Amino acid sequence: MQYILDALSNKHKTEHFDCGVEVLDTWLKEHALVTQSKRTARTFVWHNGNHEAVAYFSLSAHTIQREHLPNKIAHGSPSEIPAILLGKLALDKKLQDTGLGSELLHSALSIGCDATQYIGARLFVVDALNEEVGEFYKHYGFKECLNTSLRLARKISDIQKELYADDTLNN
Repeated sequence: MQYILDALSNKHKTEHFDCGVEVLDTWLKEHALVTQSKRTARTFVWHNGNHEAVAYFSLSAHTIQREHLPNKIAHGSPSEIPAILLGKLALDKKLQDTGLGSELLHSALSIGCDATQYIGARLFVVDALNEEVGEFYKHYGFKECLNTSLRLARKISDIQKELYADDTLNN
């Protein structure tokens, strides 16, 4: 089934969303619209036409200190690096283990990369909930930041090369 990607609004139904992680479910249901109204995060949902959310992700402006990054990522950057924070990414239980997680990530990275046509950002940053989630992001080229295995980063220029060359993020 093909899902529709929309910016979250009051028309979307989130009350039945269940990804199996209470903090992610609660955030979508109770906090996502509030963060949008305060302009601290923008949330996007997948739905199948009935506006029932089946997946979502949120993006925010962010900065990260160069000293917290591996040299391969930080080289040539200012001491404070503009970034996009992929703050949340979740699939409803009924879509898990279907390969759609990579498609949802692809959607998030595409929107973030498109935004860099209008605002400056050098990196995508994500804070993984646990090691298993961290491994998911590492599979797509994210690298561990220094002093933590749960904060990961990736150069936007590298992501763009993949997005616009051979679309390998969907594999």
